[in-house]
Amino acid sequence: MPLDMKTPAVVTSRAVIGRLVRALKAMAAVVPEEREAKRPKVASSGTGGEDGEEEANGGPAVLSPVSGFKTERVLRDSAREKTLFVHGKMDEQEAVIILEKTPIRQDMLGEILKASSLKLEMKNDIYSTYQLQAPAHLNEIKTTVICPATEKHVKKYLRQETFLIEESGDDYRTITLPYISSQSFSVQWVHNILEKKAEADRIVFEDPDPNLGFVLLPDFKWDQKQLDDLYLIAIVHRRDIKSLRDLSADDLPLLNNIRQKGLEAVQKRYDVRPSKLRVYLHYQPSYYHLHVHFTSLDYEAPGCGVERAHLLSDVIQNLQADPQYYHSRTLTFPLRADDALLLKFKEAGKL
Repeated sequence: MPLDMKTPAVVTSRAVIGRLVRALKAMAAVVPEEREAKRPKVASSGTGGEDGEEEANGGPAVLSPVSGFKTERVLRDSAREKTLFVHGKMDEQEAVIILEKTPIRQDMLGEILKASSLKLEMKNDIYSTYQLQAPAHLNEIKTTVICPATEKHVKKYLRQETFLIEESGDDYRTITLPYISSQSFSVQWVHNILEKKAEADRIVFEDPDPNLGFVLLPDFKWDQKQLDDLYLIAIVHRRDIKSLRDLSADDLPLLNNIRQKGLEAVQKRYDVRPSKLRVYLHYQPSYYHLHVHFTSLDYEAPGCGVERAHLLSDVIQNLQADPQYYHSRTLTFPLRADDALLLKFKEAGKL
């Protein structure tokens, strides 16, 4: 397995964030002639380039979408996760860029140690620390671009205080559901995937059945270069289930199908056994179209904590014991300070 960059390192948080910021500036400084020389055919943050358009390291050549990015503020940074969330503008449009240091791949370890330069920082007896400068193709920074970004995107990545909500079945029907219905939470991008209008080449498995079927594809948080942080999403074909709250015993065939065929597909494609996977749903979900997360058990994925994640196996057993379990059960979930739903709960005297 590859080594995980989330392991504590001797590099300080200031150094990590500083390098990420410098990397962003370097990407923005690519001269037009260099970009033109690569002549990419696709310039998106999604699926990459077309066949035949590749860089020297074998990856798809993509016209830098951040070359004109103007930084306005850092929304959030994490030295532990080695990520940086930046708000700014591209072509006068609001944009958010997410920079994430990719894990060290074990199959590249030999080349990293042989081809890198070292700068001594400290030596004391048997201990010494260095700054290692790896070749560019071994020192990647995964970059996600959201443009145009809405105010909701900016708030999503802004560091804020969080509160834990306890939502009863009645609270859902009188507070949460009316709020969801009043908002324009677009899931068109989900429909594009289901209709093969976007990301069709990323689909790992599909059961086309309109009632029991789903598509399984990698989450964008996973760069697919190692299995330590494996992360896939199963999106159901049905469009009448927004979240966990809508599930009843009538949906057990769908849930069992996702669990069985999803686990089989992951094992067949990636040779990862079911006992090495965490399969769960979020509540509240990040978007209101039923989907299930498949992640490596070794990966502490965002939102996999007990306050938000519900194991699919538990969901199935709960519905077998009580057909209306999620219609009446009190569910807890975190909300950020600026979330409009939090204000609704405060107005109702629930917080």
